Amino acid sequence: MEVGAEGFAQHLPRLRRRILRAAFVALDMEFTGLHSTSQQNNEPSLFDSPAERYGKARQSVQRFTLVQLGKCGSDTESDLPRYVVHSYNFFLFPSTLGIKDVEFTLSASSIQFLSHYGFDYNKFLKDGIPYMNEVQEKILRQHLLAGTWKVCSNADRDVLKKAIDEVTTWIAAAKEEDTMVLQDLSGYHMIEVQLVLRQALENVWTEPLGDKKIMVKKVSPEHRQLLENSSYDRCQKKLILLSARGFTNLFQILVKVKKPLVGHNMLMDLMHLHDKFYRPLPESYEEFKRNIHNLFPVIIDTKTVTKSMQKKCLFPRVSSLVEAYAVLCSSNLNPKGPPCPVIALASGCSRYAEKKFPHEAGYDAFLCGSVLLMSAHLLLCRSTDGVVEAEPSFSQYLAVLAEHVNKVNFIRGGVSSINFSGEDSPCRHPPALVVHVRGWPGLTEGQIYQEFKARCCFDVRRLSKNQFILLSNKYKQVRRVLRDYRHHPHLQVSVYRHWRHSPSVNCLLQ
Repeated sequence: MEVGAEGFAQHLPRLRRRILRAAFVALDMEFTGLHSTSQQNNEPSLFDSPAERYGKARQSVQRFTLVQLGKCGSDTESDLPRYVVHSYNFFLFPSTLGIKDVEFTLSASSIQFLSHYGFDYNKFLKDGIPYMNEVQEKILRQHLLAGTWKVCSNADRDVLKKAIDEVTTWIAAAKEEDTMVLQDLSGYHMIEVQLVLRQALENVWTEPLGDKKIMVKKVSPEHRQLLENSSYDRCQKKLILLSARGFTNLFQILVKVKKPLVGHNMLMDLMHLHDKFYRPLPESYEEFKRNIHNLFPVIIDTKTVTKSMQKKCLFPRVSSLVEAYAVLCSSNLNPKGPPCPVIALASGCSRYAEKKFPHEAGYDAFLCGSVLLMSAHLLLCRSTDGVVEAEPSFSQYLAVLAEHVNKVNFIRGGVSSINFSGEDSPCRHPPALVVHVRGWPGLTEGQIYQEFKARCCFDVRRLSKNQFILLSNKYKQVRRVLRDYRHHPHLQVSVYRHWRHSPSVNCLLQ
């Protein structure tokens, strides 16, 4: 089900009820970009420690924004062994109501990628649900209370100028209690027009009529004061803040109910959640981990789960969420065990049952929730030798997933996963290689990378003037390079030994 700014407020109470009933909530997000190229060497590397990768990703999150967020909630039906899935697709756009404009960057490759899969940028730009974090909300509240609120968008200024011209022309000849109607206003314009008119003219009152209309009434200053103190005023500061928070209201519900949060390769998702809806990302990696764990005490990354299953359940290697879903839907993995509970799409989300929509956030959130349930069921069957109740509860699934809880997949780096409730677990990489250059002066990291690129995929880092370290995540590539470069005239390749090759150890020995 698609939800934009126009109908979000009406959907919010229903969304809250469904989150309260849900066994878990699965999220997926699409962004205007992934990796910022504004900083040198900002690409992910096998050399990255978690703190180094966080620093790189933090720069990217600060530059890019969300365009779409998918939410999937699954609750069990008491009389049937099945999960009913309510999948939502939210278009998002940063709040433009306030004193400071929001800037973000577009990555050409990301925009092209989403366009290829049918992403509707008109919905993102014209009907994106606003949102803001706590710092932005605090600034807006201060300006609303001080009366220093401003319109920051040129397009908004044009709309407001037109409305003000209409009202000032009309009010000159109008009598008290006369009214007029402003039409074709939408989104924030419904709020901005009222704030500007009330601030500029002390003898007018405004009320929203719905259907993109505002009623303007000429009143006495005394009557205006009474109306301002009324609880029926639709332009109260708290209601304006509620509207400006937009999707952040739903984020705050998620934080409050503490349901298990599910994603796939979800580090960037968690960083955007923190930055866009909670607080700007801190510089400290450890502080970020603490904050996320306080917000969401139970996190499950289906990428971490399926990677673990490759060894335990003869699960084939898959590179994407779509592939993982397809493998789990096959009957080959658990031919003797009890069937997985039925995962049924709710009536308003049936389009996902009829057709695939890869890289649409709501569809990917549905896949993510389905992968979680099917993976947990398979693990439960394996742990009990197939002796499983006909209707296993979600708490049983959660118990069998315990070793994966709060461990988020770490792509190409120094650890296998980020543990949000403890110490990160080191990654078991093949041994590093050291390349000693002879008779080839001025060689750079880029040239070394190009030299080995044809044979294998290595990350390169300079060790000293004539030495470079190579890291790979595949043992066969390490063995191949050691074999192929055994007699190279300029490049001597050997296994890296810290006591022998580390500059700091050599300095100490000397």
